[in-house]
Amino acid sequence: MEPIERLFADRTAFWSRQNGLNISTANFFIMMTRFSFIVPVFNRPDEVDELLQSLTRQTVRGFEVIVVEDGSQVPCRDVCEKYASQLDIHYFDKPNSGPGQSRNYGVERAQGEYVIILDSDVVLPDGYLAAVEQELQREPADAFGGPDSAHPSFTPTQKAISYSMTSFFTTGGIRGGKKKLDKFYPRSFNMGIRREVYEQLGGFSSMRFGEDIDFSIRIFKGGYRCRLFPEAWVWHKRRTDFRKFFRQVYNSGIARINLYKKYPESLKLVHLLPMVFTVGVLFLLLLFVAGMVLAATVLRHCDPPFGGMICGAALLPLVLYSLIIFVDSSRQNHSLKIGVLSIRAAFTQLMGYGFGFLEAWWKRCVCGKDEFSAFEKTFYK
Repeated sequence: MEPIERLFADRTAFWSRQNGLNISTANFFIMMTRFSFIVPVFNRPDEVDELLQSLTRQTVRGFEVIVVEDGSQVPCRDVCEKYASQLDIHYFDKPNSGPGQSRNYGVERAQGEYVIILDSDVVLPDGYLAAVEQELQREPADAFGGPDSAHPSFTPTQKAISYSMTSFFTTGGIRGGKKKLDKFYPRSFNMGIRREVYEQLGGFSSMRFGEDIDFSIRIFKGGYRCRLFPEAWVWHKRRTDFRKFFRQVYNSGIARINLYKKYPESLKLVHLLPMVFTVGVLFLLLLFVAGMVLAATVLRHCDPPFGGMICGAALLPLVLYSLIIFVDSSRQNHSLKIGVLSIRAAFTQLMGYGFGFLEAWWKRCVCGKDEFSAFEKTFYK
């Protein structure tokens, strides 16, 4: 064996022992540029710092990082330069065009066999890339995604929001990597795809809301193999307060109708549940108010007190649902405070999504407006 061949054979054996992978010498050459992380960012240098720090701790190497600054007023160039000696990192600054087009910009400059799309507000556990590689070794995939979780350092509000976004009692576990009510569609906060497939599909569309689901639908329509990698999870900060969280899920509701207009078959029963929940809550609140009015006027002297009975019947479903959320979240997070906050997070999520869904349904399906004219004021925010 020639010295250079012996060197690579020895390094391959080392990689196999370190990562528990069955990697041939030929595959080692591929591993050198096997993965390209694509991170679009807008005014979040602190988050990028935490993400890059977590990438330096990956147990599997052989990847590059492409950070695309999407017209930020607070750039992260200095943060990226800080990691130049630890990571194969490439920084690009471009005018603002939204996250989907920024991901496309990054992939156009990628060298890896697979591109992994990450949001800037995620942090990777040390074994993330090893879990991805092990899944690909076990069963090849053209596209994949992983679940998300709350980091112990997150604030109680962030943990409550994370619970709401991954709980069976709010999303059916679709976002949490559990047994699902609907099949798994990779989301852009943690999505991997073979670069060749990405290019064949044309990358992300120009949709403002729901561009990641649109991309996942096209993956399935193209007949490509798409899988959930349960162990390739990330810590996801999501929104840090309930106002921002409401806006996020409100836009998700809008996105579902936009996707329905483009792919009518994509609308499933599970997607209607937040809207049904929202209408149900509004009906119960109106029923409660009606009961209060009747108890104070027409039914004031009735025996039994029908007005009070109406109020109790209206509140009972809401109280029972809140109790389920409180008990389940308190048990999972070992915190009564997070349990209480999770009630607010669950109602914010379901009703925010429901209101966005209903508004988009009215504007696009009833009034017949297109995607841009229906939401022109918020299209580029």
